[in-house]
Amino acid sequence: MAKKKSDKTFTQKEYKAALDQVIRLCSCALKNEAPAKEFLEGIDYSLLYNVSEMHMLSALIGYALKLAGVNKPPFIQAEAKAIRKLGLMDAEMSVIFSKMEEEGIWYLPLKGTLLKDYYPSYGLRQMSDHDILFDAKRANDVKDIMVGLGYTVKLFDRYHHDSYHKEPVCNFEMHRMLFNKSYNETFYNYYSDIKSRLVKNEGSNFGYHFTPEDFYVYMVAHEYKHFSADGTGLRSLVDTYVYLKRFNLNMNYVEKEIDKLGISEFEKSNRNLSLHLFDTGKLNAEEYKMLLYIFNSGTYGNIKNKVEKDVKEMGRWKYFKSRLFTTKEIMLNDFPILRKLPFLYPVFFIIRLFRGLFFRREKFMAQLKGAIKGKV
Repeated sequence: MAKKKSDKTFTQKEYKAALDQVIRLCSCALKNEAPAKEFLEGIDYSLLYNVSEMHMLSALIGYALKLAGVNKPPFIQAEAKAIRKLGLMDAEMSVIFSKMEEEGIWYLPLKGTLLKDYYPSYGLRQMSDHDILFDAKRANDVKDIMVGLGYTVKLFDRYHHDSYHKEPVCNFEMHRMLFNKSYNETFYNYYSDIKSRLVKNEGSNFGYHFTPEDFYVYMVAHEYKHFSADGTGLRSLVDTYVYLKRFNLNMNYVEKEIDKLGISEFEKSNRNLSLHLFDTGKLNAEEYKMLLYIFNSGTYGNIKNKVEKDVKEMGRWKYFKSRLFTTKEIMLNDFPILRKLPFLYPVFFIIRLFRGLFFRREKFMAQLKGAIKGKV
Protein backbone atom coordinates (compact mmCIF):
# COMPACT_ATOMS: atom_id res chain seq x y z
CA MET A 1 0.00 0.00 0.00
CA ALA A 2 1.29 3.44 -0.82
CA LYS A 3 1.94 6.07 1.79
CA LYS A 4 0.40 9.48 1.57
CA LYS A 5 2.80 12.03 0.15
CA SER A 6 3.21 15.75 0.56
CA ASP A 7 3.82 18.01 -2.41
CA LYS A 8 5.20 20.74 -0.14
CA THR A 9 8.87 21.26 0.63
CA PHE A 10 9.29 22.38 4.22
CA THR A 11 11.87 24.82 5.50
CA GLN A 12 13.74 23.64 8.60
CA LYS A 13 11.72 26.08 10.71
CA GLU A 14 8.40 24.87 9.29
CA TYR A 15 9.48 21.25 9.61
CA LYS A 16 10.28 21.56 13.32
CA ALA A 17 7.12 23.59 13.99
CA ALA A 18 4.95 20.98 12.27
CA LEU A 19 6.59 18.18 14.24
CA ASP A 20 6.05 19.97 17.56
CA GLN A 21 2.44 20.83 16.73
CA VAL A 22 1.49 17.33 15.64
CA ILE A 23 3.04 15.79 18.78
CA ARG A 24 1.39 18.24 21.18
CA LEU A 25 -2.01 17.93 19.54
CA CYS A 26 -1.78 14.12 19.50
CA SER A 27 -0.90 14.22 23.20
CA CYS A 28 -3.96 16.40 23.92
CA ALA A 29 -6.27 14.14 21.93
CA LEU A 30 -4.99 10.98 23.62
CA LYS A 31 -5.60 12.52 27.05
CA ASN A 32 -8.91 14.17 26.09
CA GLU A 33 -7.44 17.55 27.00
CA ALA A 34 -8.10 20.75 25.05
CA PRO A 35 -4.91 22.35 23.69
CA ALA A 36 -4.14 25.81 25.06
CA LYS A 37 -5.57 28.69 23.04
CA GLU A 38 -2.20 30.45 22.92
CA PHE A 39 -0.60 27.34 21.44
CA LEU A 40 -3.10 27.35 18.59
CA GLU A 41 -2.38 30.96 17.66
CA GLY A 42 -0.27 31.31 14.55
CA ILE A 43 -0.58 27.68 13.44
CA ASP A 44 -0.44 27.16 9.69
CA TYR A 45 -3.45 24.83 9.46
CA SER A 46 -2.76 24.00 5.84
CA LEU A 47 0.72 22.79 6.74
CA LEU A 48 -0.58 21.04 9.86
CA TYR A 49 -3.15 19.13 7.80
CA ASN A 50 -0.55 18.25 5.17
CA VAL A 51 1.78 16.73 7.75
CA SER A 52 -1.08 15.06 9.64
CA GLU A 53 -2.22 13.34 6.46
CA MET A 54 1.28 12.07 5.76
CA HIS A 55 1.11 10.17 9.06
CA MET A 56 -2.62 9.29 8.90
CA LEU A 57 -3.25 11.38 12.02
CA SER A 58 -5.57 14.08 10.65
CA ALA A 59 -8.67 12.63 12.38
CA LEU A 60 -6.84 12.49 15.72
CA ILE A 61 -5.50 16.04 15.28
CA GLY A 62 -8.97 17.24 14.31
CA TYR A 63 -10.31 15.71 17.53
CA ALA A 64 -7.80 17.71 19.57
CA LEU A 65 -8.77 20.90 17.76
CA LYS A 66 -12.47 20.25 18.41
CA LEU A 67 -11.72 19.95 22.13
CA ALA A 68 -10.51 23.56 21.91
CA GLY A 69 -13.55 24.63 19.89
CA VAL A 70 -11.55 24.91 16.66
CA ASN A 71 -13.38 23.40 13.69
CA LYS A 72 -11.35 23.35 10.48
CA PRO A 73 -13.13 21.78 7.47
CA PRO A 74 -10.26 19.54 6.27
CA PHE A 75 -9.93 17.96 9.73
CA ILE A 76 -13.70 17.64 10.20
CA GLN A 77 -13.94 15.93 6.82
CA ALA A 78 -11.01 13.63 7.63
CA GLU A 79 -12.70 12.44 10.83
CA ALA A 80 -16.08 12.00 9.11
CA LYS A 81 -14.44 10.04 6.30
CA ALA A 82 -12.53 7.85 8.77
CA ILE A 83 -15.70 7.09 10.78
CA ARG A 84 -17.64 6.22 7.62
CA LYS A 85 -14.92 3.97 6.28
CA LEU A 86 -14.40 2.23 9.60
CA GLY A 87 -18.12 1.66 10.01
CA LEU A 88 -18.37 0.05 6.59
CA MET A 89 -15.30 -2.13 7.14
CA ASP A 90 -16.36 -3.25 10.62
CA ALA A 91 -19.75 -4.28 9.25
CA GLU A 92 -18.07 -6.18 6.42
CA MET A 93 -15.67 -7.84 8.85
CA SER A 94 -18.58 -9.17 10.91
CA VAL A 95 -20.04 -10.76 7.79
CA ILE A 96 -16.68 -12.25 6.80
CA PHE A 97 -16.19 -13.73 10.28
CA SER A 98 -19.70 -15.22 10.18
CA LYS A 99 -18.88 -16.91 6.88
CA MET A 100 -15.58 -18.21 8.24
CA GLU A 101 -17.41 -19.61 11.27
CA GLU A 102 -19.85 -21.38 8.96
CA GLU A 103 -16.97 -22.86 6.96
CA GLY A 104 -14.93 -23.83 10.02
CA ILE A 105 -11.94 -21.58 9.24
CA TRP A 106 -10.07 -20.16 12.23
CA TYR A 107 -9.20 -16.43 12.18
CA LEU A 108 -7.39 -13.77 14.19
CA PRO A 109 -7.80 -9.97 13.75
CA LEU A 110 -4.45 -8.17 13.65
CA LYS A 111 -2.83 -4.76 14.18
CA GLY A 112 -5.06 -1.74 13.72
CA THR A 113 -8.14 -3.92 13.43
CA LEU A 114 -7.95 -4.14 17.23
CA LEU A 115 -5.92 -1.05 18.09
CA LYS A 116 -8.63 1.23 16.68
CA ASP A 117 -10.86 0.30 19.62
CA TYR A 118 -8.36 1.68 22.14
CA TYR A 119 -8.30 5.24 20.79
CA PRO A 120 -10.33 7.95 22.62
CA SER A 121 -13.19 7.90 20.10
CA TYR A 122 -14.41 5.76 17.21
CA GLY A 123 -12.70 6.51 13.91
CA LEU A 124 -9.67 8.36 15.31
CA ARG A 125 -7.27 5.68 14.15
CA GLN A 126 -7.38 6.04 10.39
CA MET A 127 -7.17 2.72 8.56
CA SER A 128 -6.14 1.67 5.08
CA ASP A 129 -7.35 -1.89 5.54
CA HIS A 130 -8.25 -4.58 8.04
CA ASP A 131 -5.71 -7.36 8.59
CA ILE A 132 -6.78 -10.89 9.47
CA LEU A 133 -4.65 -13.98 10.05
CA PHE A 134 -6.36 -17.23 9.04
CA ASP A 135 -5.76 -20.93 8.45
CA ALA A 136 -3.45 -20.88 5.41
CA LYS A 137 -4.62 -24.35 4.37
CA ARG A 138 -8.04 -22.82 3.68
CA ALA A 139 -6.87 -19.99 1.40
CA ASN A 140 -8.98 -21.12 -1.54
CA ASP A 141 -12.06 -21.34 0.66
CA VAL A 142 -11.44 -17.83 1.97
CA LYS A 143 -11.06 -16.64 -1.59
CA ASP A 144 -14.45 -18.17 -2.44
CA ILE A 145 -16.00 -16.42 0.57
CA MET A 146 -14.58 -13.04 -0.41
CA VAL A 147 -15.55 -13.34 -4.07
CA GLY A 148 -19.01 -14.47 -3.00
CA LEU A 149 -19.32 -11.31 -0.90
CA GLY A 150 -18.52 -9.15 -3.92
CA TYR A 151 -14.79 -8.59 -3.39
CA THR A 152 -12.24 -8.27 -6.17
CA VAL A 153 -9.09 -10.34 -5.74
CA LYS A 154 -6.14 -7.92 -5.82
CA LEU A 155 -3.46 -10.38 -4.76
CA PHE A 156 -3.55 -14.13 -4.23
CA ASP A 157 -0.92 -16.80 -3.51
CA ARG A 158 2.03 -14.51 -4.16
CA TYR A 159 3.10 -13.18 -0.77
CA HIS A 160 2.32 -14.00 2.85
CA HIS A 161 -1.05 -12.28 2.54
CA ASP A 162 -3.89 -12.14 0.03
CA SER A 163 -5.60 -8.82 -0.74
CA TYR A 164 -9.27 -8.16 -1.46
CA HIS A 165 -11.16 -4.96 -2.30
CA LYS A 166 -14.81 -3.96 -2.50
CA GLU A 167 -16.02 -0.53 -3.56
CA PRO A 168 -16.14 2.04 -2.23
CA VAL A 169 -13.54 1.70 0.54
CA CYS A 170 -13.29 -1.85 1.88
CA ASN A 171 -9.81 -3.41 1.82
CA PHE A 172 -8.89 -6.64 3.57
CA GLU A 173 -5.47 -8.26 3.84
CA MET A 174 -5.88 -11.93 4.69
CA HIS A 175 -2.59 -13.16 6.16
CA ARG A 176 -1.46 -16.73 5.68
CA MET A 177 1.39 -16.16 8.15
CA LEU A 178 2.74 -13.27 10.24
CA PHE A 179 6.27 -13.18 8.83
CA ASN A 180 8.01 -14.63 5.81
CA LYS A 181 11.01 -16.85 6.39
CA SER A 182 12.89 -14.81 3.78
CA TYR A 183 12.37 -11.62 5.83
CA ASN A 184 13.48 -12.92 9.22
CA GLU A 185 13.97 -16.58 10.03
CA THR A 186 13.86 -15.93 13.78
CA PHE A 187 10.47 -14.21 13.51
CA TYR A 188 9.21 -16.94 11.20
CA ASN A 189 10.24 -19.74 13.55
CA TYR A 190 8.87 -17.95 16.62
CA TYR A 191 5.41 -17.74 15.03
CA SER A 192 5.52 -21.06 13.17
CA ASP A 193 3.15 -22.68 15.70
CA ILE A 194 0.92 -19.64 15.99
CA LYS A 195 -2.16 -21.48 17.28
CA SER A 196 -0.33 -22.41 20.50
CA ARG A 197 -0.09 -18.69 21.32
CA LEU A 198 -3.77 -17.92 20.75
CA VAL A 199 -6.84 -17.86 23.00
CA LYS A 200 -10.28 -18.78 21.63
CA ASN A 201 -12.89 -16.02 21.67
CA GLU A 202 -15.87 -16.51 23.96
CA GLY A 203 -19.01 -17.42 22.03
CA SER A 204 -17.00 -18.37 18.95
CA ASN A 205 -15.85 -21.68 17.56
CA PHE A 206 -13.12 -20.40 15.27
CA GLY A 207 -12.27 -16.85 16.33
CA TYR A 208 -9.07 -16.29 18.33
CA HIS A 209 -7.13 -13.50 20.01
CA PHE A 210 -3.72 -12.91 21.54
CA THR A 211 -3.24 -12.29 25.24
CA PRO A 212 -2.45 -8.58 25.82
CA GLU A 213 1.23 -9.45 26.26
CA ASP A 214 1.46 -11.55 23.11
CA PHE A 215 -0.37 -8.91 21.09
CA TYR A 216 2.18 -6.34 22.24
CA VAL A 217 5.06 -8.66 21.30
CA TYR A 218 3.61 -9.05 17.82
CA MET A 219 2.98 -5.30 17.63
CA VAL A 220 6.64 -4.59 18.37
CA ALA A 221 7.85 -7.22 15.91
CA HIS A 222 5.63 -5.75 13.19
CA GLU A 223 6.83 -2.20 13.89
CA TYR A 224 10.43 -3.39 13.89
CA LYS A 225 9.90 -4.90 10.45
CA HIS A 226 8.88 -1.49 9.08
CA PHE A 227 11.39 0.49 11.12
CA SER A 228 14.35 -1.64 10.09
CA ALA A 229 13.34 -1.71 6.44
CA ASP A 230 12.17 1.69 5.23
CA GLY A 231 10.93 3.41 8.35
CA THR A 232 7.51 3.92 9.87
CA GLY A 233 5.50 6.96 10.89
CA LEU A 234 4.25 8.78 13.98
CA ARG A 235 1.08 6.69 14.06
CA SER A 236 3.16 3.72 15.19
CA LEU A 237 4.26 5.69 18.27
CA VAL A 238 0.65 6.67 18.95
CA ASP A 239 -0.36 2.99 18.70
CA THR A 240 2.35 2.00 21.18
CA TYR A 241 1.35 4.74 23.61
CA VAL A 242 -2.35 3.91 23.40
CA TYR A 243 -1.70 0.23 23.98
CA LEU A 244 0.69 0.70 26.91
CA LYS A 245 -1.80 3.03 28.60
CA ARG A 246 -4.64 0.59 28.01
CA PHE A 247 -3.04 -2.55 29.48
CA ASN A 248 -0.97 -3.25 32.57
CA LEU A 249 1.36 -5.70 30.87
CA ASN A 250 3.46 -8.39 32.50
CA MET A 251 6.74 -6.88 31.32
CA ASN A 252 8.83 -9.77 32.65
CA TYR A 253 7.07 -12.06 30.18
CA VAL A 254 7.15 -9.45 27.41
CA GLU A 255 10.87 -8.80 27.76
CA LYS A 256 11.63 -12.54 27.77
CA GLU A 257 9.67 -13.05 24.53
CA ILE A 258 11.08 -9.92 22.89
CA ASP A 259 14.57 -11.18 23.69
CA LYS A 260 13.80 -14.42 21.83
CA LEU A 261 13.07 -12.30 18.75
CA GLY A 262 16.34 -10.39 19.15
CA ILE A 263 14.74 -6.93 19.26
CA SER A 264 15.08 -6.00 22.93
CA GLU A 265 16.95 -2.77 22.24
CA PHE A 266 14.37 -1.63 19.71
CA GLU A 267 11.44 -2.45 22.01
CA LYS A 268 12.91 -0.51 24.91
CA SER A 269 13.78 2.50 22.74
CA ASN A 270 10.38 2.50 21.03
CA ARG A 271 8.52 2.14 24.34
CA ASN A 272 10.47 4.91 26.07
CA LEU A 273 10.14 7.22 23.08
CA SER A 274 6.35 6.82 22.87
CA LEU A 275 5.82 7.36 26.60
CA HIS A 276 8.22 10.28 26.88
CA LEU A 277 6.89 11.88 23.71
CA PHE A 278 3.22 12.03 24.69
CA ASP A 279 3.54 12.22 28.49
CA THR A 280 6.29 14.80 29.00
CA GLY A 281 7.55 15.82 25.57
CA LYS A 282 11.10 15.61 26.92
CA LEU A 283 13.50 13.44 24.90
CA ASN A 284 17.19 12.69 25.13
CA ALA A 285 19.45 13.01 22.08
CA GLU A 286 19.04 9.38 20.96
CA GLU A 287 15.27 9.51 21.35
CA TYR A 288 15.07 12.72 19.33
CA LYS A 289 17.20 11.18 16.58
CA MET A 290 14.84 8.18 16.45
CA LEU A 291 11.85 10.53 16.41
CA LEU A 292 13.20 12.46 13.41
CA TYR A 293 13.74 9.21 11.50
CA ILE A 294 10.18 8.13 12.24
CA PHE A 295 8.71 11.56 11.47
CA ASN A 296 10.53 11.68 8.15
CA SER A 297 9.10 8.31 7.15
CA GLY A 298 5.39 9.01 6.85
CA THR A 299 2.95 6.24 7.76
CA TYR A 300 4.51 3.36 5.86
CA GLY A 301 8.12 4.44 5.54
CA ASN A 302 9.87 5.81 2.46
CA ILE A 303 12.16 4.72 -0.30
CA LYS A 304 15.00 7.02 0.76
CA ASN A 305 15.28 5.44 4.24
CA LYS A 306 15.24 1.93 2.80
CA VAL A 307 17.85 2.56 0.11
CA GLU A 308 20.29 4.47 2.31
CA LYS A 309 20.02 1.87 5.09
CA ASP A 310 20.66 -1.04 2.70
CA VAL A 311 23.58 0.72 1.00
CA LYS A 312 25.17 1.50 4.37
CA GLU A 313 24.84 -2.12 5.52
CA MET A 314 25.77 -3.87 2.26
CA GLY A 315 28.04 -1.45 0.44
CA ARG A 316 27.24 0.07 -2.94
CA TRP A 317 28.45 -2.78 -5.17
CA LYS A 318 26.78 -5.56 -3.18
CA TYR A 319 23.59 -3.48 -3.00
CA PHE A 320 23.64 -2.92 -6.76
CA LYS A 321 23.98 -6.66 -7.41
CA SER A 322 21.19 -7.44 -4.93
CA ARG A 323 18.78 -5.13 -6.75
CA LEU A 324 19.82 -6.12 -10.26
CA PHE A 325 19.94 -9.87 -9.60
CA THR A 326 17.18 -10.32 -7.04
CA THR A 327 16.42 -13.57 -5.23
CA LYS A 328 14.58 -16.46 -6.83
CA GLU A 329 11.87 -16.20 -4.16
CA ILE A 330 11.12 -12.58 -5.04
CA MET A 331 10.99 -13.42 -8.74
CA LEU A 332 8.56 -16.27 -8.05
CA ASN A 333 6.40 -13.97 -5.91
CA ASP A 334 6.38 -11.24 -8.57
CA PHE A 335 5.80 -13.64 -11.46
CA PRO A 336 3.98 -16.81 -10.27
CA ILE A 337 4.01 -18.22 -13.81
CA LEU A 338 7.71 -19.02 -13.26
CA ARG A 339 6.69 -21.78 -10.84
CA LYS A 340 5.32 -23.72 -13.82
CA LEU A 341 7.59 -22.31 -16.56
CA PRO A 342 11.02 -21.72 -14.96
CA PHE A 343 12.76 -21.54 -18.37
CA LEU A 344 11.13 -18.11 -18.83
CA TYR A 345 13.22 -16.67 -15.98
CA PRO A 346 15.52 -14.60 -18.33
CA VAL A 347 12.48 -13.11 -20.09
CA PHE A 348 10.86 -12.01 -16.83
CA PHE A 349 14.17 -10.71 -15.54
CA ILE A 350 14.13 -8.22 -18.44
CA ILE A 351 10.42 -7.50 -17.86
CA ARG A 352 11.21 -6.71 -14.22
CA LEU A 353 13.85 -4.16 -15.27
CA PHE A 354 11.49 -2.42 -17.70
CA ARG A 355 8.68 -2.44 -15.14
CA GLY A 356 10.94 -0.70 -12.64
CA LEU A 357 12.12 1.88 -15.16
CA PHE A 358 8.72 2.81 -16.59
CA PHE A 359 6.14 1.98 -13.90
CA ARG A 360 8.07 2.29 -10.62
CA ARG A 361 10.38 5.05 -11.66
CA GLU A 362 10.69 6.80 -8.28
CA LYS A 363 11.81 3.61 -6.56
CA PHE A 364 13.99 2.56 -9.49
CA MET A 365 15.83 5.90 -9.61
CA ALA A 366 16.30 5.99 -5.83
CA GLN A 367 17.88 2.54 -5.92
CA LEU A 368 20.10 3.52 -8.85
CA LYS A 369 21.29 6.71 -7.11
CA GLY A 370 21.95 4.73 -3.96
CA ALA A 371 24.10 2.23 -5.83
CA ILE A 372 26.07 4.98 -7.61
CA LYS A 373 26.40 7.68 -4.93
CA GLY A 374 25.78 5.76 -1.71
CA LYS A 375 22.82 8.00 -0.87
CA VAL A 376 19.58 9.25 -2.43
